[in-house]
Amino acid sequence: MFTDRGWAPAVLLTDPHCYLGWMEQSLLRPRNRKIIAGVCAAIAARFGISVTLVRLGFVFFGLFGVGELVYIALWILIPKAK
Repeated sequence: MFTDRGWAPAVLLTDPHCYLGWMEQSLLRPRNRKIIAGVCAAIAARFGISVTLVRLGFVFFGLFGVGELVYIALWILIPKAK
């Protein structure tokens, strides 16, 4: 696959020996650190950012009517941790 950066992304995706540590974490809704459904906590844990920042982002986008729809969709799509 050729992109504006060259052939490296295709090599990284097809090389089984390539280590992509950030892809090892899965997106799961935790049983702790949640307020409503754990969607914000799951996103924060997956990407290594503050839960507060993710929650503020959902509140900000909720003012425009998009945040609630995205939250409900992620609530349905993200599995709960066992």
